[in-house]
Amino acid sequence: MDEKLHAMRTDYLHGELTEEQAADDPIDQFRTWFEQINATEQPEPNAMTLATVADDGQPAARVMLLKHFDADGFVFFTDYESRKGRELDGNPRAAVCFWWAAQERQVRIEGRVERVAAEMSDTYFASRPRPSQISANVSRQSVVVPDRNFLENATAEFEGTLSDGAVLPRPDRWGGYRIVPTCLEFWQGRGARLHDRLRYTRTPSGWRRERLSP
Repeated sequence: MDEKLHAMRTDYLHGELTEEQAADDPIDQFRTWFEQINATEQPEPNAMTLATVADDGQPAARVMLLKHFDADGFVFFTDYESRKGRELDGNPRAAVCFWWAAQERQVRIEGRVERVAAEMSDTYFASRPRPSQISANVSRQSVVVPDRNFLENATAEFEGTLSDGAVLPRPDRWGGYRIVPTCLEFWQGRGARLHDRLRYTRTPSGWRRERLSP
């Protein structure tokens, strides 16, 4: 047994999350927390762990960046032909988790997944830095390549075909997904591991809020 790992522990004393403090709508609650963490110096507060499941039941997780959220759901962009894209096409359900260490907070979101409209993907793609646009055109995400040189050479070759100032179109295989939430859980670390956990579940009549035991 690793004694150093056994000794790693933090007593969370930063805040609390009571029913009186929490919003009735989970999207409003997420917006409040996100704005608070975004005002701190935590890098990439929009980073989230995305979990998908393959046809054989094997789960996979990776860190993604949230790029938009509203009452309709939470949006991220990727290659549709990547592993995550193939898994979402085969099983259009996913879960994401945000961990905001500065505030000792965690948000978990589960729901069904759909592709966003092409216009939304076009708009976001056009806003990306040009090197990122080039990479999206060159890289076939999750495909095995022989080495790093292969990617760099492919990038240089593609750049050689471009005229100065040429507008790069969004590849058909690249775009956005929206997680339409059915469940959101807000976790606030508390002392002695008696954490606050409020779960919102979508029902036909609206959102139901419940407190979970830590």
